[in-house]
Amino acid sequence: MREIEIPPLWLALCAALGWGASRLWQVPVPGGQAIGLVLILLGCLLMGLAAAQMLLAHTTVIPRRDPNALVTSGAFALSRNPIYVADALILAGLLLWWQILWMMWLVPAFMLVITLRFIRGEEARLRAGFGAEYESYCANTRRWI
Repeated sequence: MREIEIPPLWLALCAALGWGASRLWQVPVPGGQAIGLVLILLGCLLMGLAAAQMLLAHTTVIPRRDPNALVTSGAFALSRNPIYVADALILAGLLLWWQILWMMWLVPAFMLVITLRFIRGEEARLRAGFGAEYESYCANTRRWI
């Protein structure tokens, strides 16, 4: 079961909740759809860049697997978890696109779930595998942004 529970499923669940809410009640936000589209595109770009960096470093993008390398440059210089930041940007963008600003609470809820279910375990594996190098990276780079 833990192999099929991956962050994109949590993103899809939150997006589905948002989409359902948009069928019930939309509140137009001036420029919301344009801002939402920018956030979605920015999230997709960030995700692609971060995933490409991990693949070029020959390390896994799949949570709960042991990493082969510690990636600290590029997107990973901005955040220790740029793919999760990208997920949050995409979710926020979708909520704005669907004009349901009142459902924006889903973004911090998503971030909390990801932190508790994935990030803490990933951090423990990175700490065990890369020790002082990872600690130095953590001291200089935030978990989210």
